[in-house]
Amino acid sequence: MSSDPLHAIVSALQREQIIPEVVPASYTFTPTVVFSIVYPNGAEANLGNEMTIEETQDEPEIRLAALNGPWDDASETSYTLVMLDPDAPYRTDAVYRSFRHWVITGLKSPAVKSNSAEALNALKTHPSTTPYRPPGPRPNSGIHRYTFLLFQEPTGPEPFTVPQGAPEYGAALEERRSWDPIAFAEKHGLKLVGANYFLVTSPEIDATA
Repeated sequence: MSSDPLHAIVSALQREQIIPEVVPASYTFTPTVVFSIVYPNGAEANLGNEMTIEETQDEPEIRLAALNGPWDDASETSYTLVMLDPDAPYRTDAVYRSFRHWVITGLKSPAVKSNSAEALNALKTHPSTTPYRPPGPRPNSGIHRYTFLLFQEPTGPEPFTVPQGAPEYGAALEERRSWDPIAFAEKHGLKLVGANYFLVTSPEIDATA
């Protein structure tokens, strides 16, 4: 396996078909930020590791690391993170691709002043646009690829926010279905700079019981 983080991210996305099923193969994506998703219980997404529904119930933290060195020049850079399930309701019949689990804007790199892992957590400067909804795959629906995409926000005189009334504010189950993160990014001038994901196997229920 390549030790190059950039190559590892793209390869992992291709391995699980996130490229091209979520991020089109024609879309220009050059990762420049490595990030991890860390849940309060310590469970962490790591490019395709398996996690459980129970481990992922609470809103996680985001830990950022620039590929090109320290954050000295990144204090003004902000990011939007989205979480989605491209396998709703089933990977083999994903009629609701993608189900939108979370959208949060205004993430900032931390001013690291200690060696603790928590000091690396991104600063959440805005409330979530789409409130975090934990994985809850339909029983007997197989493996789901819970995908996180990190976008760099456009610079401007005002901090980036999703305009009020946008579909991303819809938090009901039906409002989260069939969402296109790349169309969302293109609409708002967001640049994809990182990706991560984990796998969850749905519970198996004996329908004949």
